[in-house]
Amino acid sequence: MAALDSIWHTKTPEQIRKELNVGSEGLNDQEVQIRLEKYGYNELEEKHRISPLQIFLNQFKDVFVIMLLIAIAIAFGIAFVNNEFPVDALVIAIIVILNAVIGFFTENRSEKAMEAMKKLTAPKARVIRGGKEVIISARNVVPGDIILLDAGDRVPADARLTEVVDLKADEAILTGESADITKNLKIISEKSPIADRKNSVFMATHLTSGRGKAIVTSTGMNTEFGKIAEMVQTIEVEESPLKQKLEKFAKKLGKFIVVIVAVIFVLEFFEPRIF
Repeated sequence: MAALDSIWHTKTPEQIRKELNVGSEGLNDQEVQIRLEKYGYNELEEKHRISPLQIFLNQFKDVFVIMLLIAIAIAFGIAFVNNEFPVDALVIAIIVILNAVIGFFTENRSEKAMEAMKKLTAPKARVIRGGKEVIISARNVVPGDIILLDAGDRVPADARLTEVVDLKADEAILTGESADITKNLKIISEKSPIADRKNSVFMATHLTSGRGKAIVTSTGMNTEFGKIAEMVQTIEVEESPLKQKLEKFAKKLGKFIVVIVAVIFVLEFFEPRIF
């Protein structure tokens, strides 16, 4: 998917219309199709999605869990040989299952973060195409589209404002600031943070008052909200040095325990035959 320039806040509406090749009547259907093929649909993309089953199975990859699984197998074997009820094996199995269930719900909750983000995006958008005002699926918005904005709307994509009338936006989802941002058309310096880009509106933010018109500059994963979605999916939790050392120790300890338990199992197995 192609990406566009990200410094639209430093340019005038006239410059943006020229660069995006869009007039006052908006884009025609043919041009929309070309841009959809070039830039992709205006939606958040899920990468490397893991199924619930895979998340559950991943809970059994930890070295401690593997050690417990081996212990369960050996305990069952000893109970079977001695014709006893496998109490120890069942207790350990319950612990392993509870650990897996807790881990599953914890990890699955983070997997659902993308689903929650998708719910924050606008379902529809009002645009001008071929000189007519139409309501379309926000998924079909493309760079260069002229969008119409009103109080109560959720912004469908990142866009540079060309007209504003008392327009304010709640951008806490991006900036963390609780106060509404009053929008204007003034040019802003290149290095200005998102909170200072008052001549622009951003995907998934909420308009609290006024109205306006804007030219879409970025869609989908190329929006500021899309960049957050990208980070949510790619960031990895780094294990602490202590946990890394414990895992190395556990591997060595596990090998030692397996050998000892195997010896005990052999002795238990052959004891009735010896004596």
